[in-house]
Formats: sequence, structure tokens, C-alpha cells
Amino acid sequence: MKKKDLSFLTVALLLAAILGGLVGDIIGSFLPPGAVQTLFTKSFSIGFEPTIIKLYAITLTIGAMFKINFVSLLSVFLVIIYFKWWYL
Repeated sequence: MKKKDLSFLTVALLLAAILGGLVGDIIGSFLPPGAVQTLFTKSFSIGFEPTIIKLYAITLTIGAMFKINFVSLLSVFLVIIYFKWWYL
């Protein structure tokens, strides 16, 4: 696998997760309350909360939190299938 292909895969997976999460939240907001809405809107977070380091002239914020829902997992899975089909 070339470095160019690996960077394309990384960017594609990140975009799929971000856009999939956004689409899942938007679709879930239009659905009536029930199991299907819960499937689209329920998410879990992986990561750590932001930590703020205050120095005299500089304030640094360090943190990373990934919010994952059903549609983001589905979109990441589809990107992996697409990558395997066309690039490997």
C-alpha cells in the first residue's frame, strides 16, 4: 500500500465518521420518538475531556473526544468496503 493510498484512506475514514454522525443526528431529529429514533440518535463517546493549561500569556487546551453513532459506523464500514473493492 502506498503512502498516498494510506493518507486517502485516513482522510476518507475521518470524513465518513464526521459526516455519518452529522447525518445520523439530522435524520434522528426528524423521526418520531421510538426505537428507530433511538438507533439514529444514540451515541457513545470515546476519548478524554479537554484539559486547560493556563500559563501567564498562553492558554492551551488539549483533548480529543469521538462521538460515534450508528450512521457513522455504517459510513466508516462502507468506506472500508469501497477501499477494499477499488484499491486492493
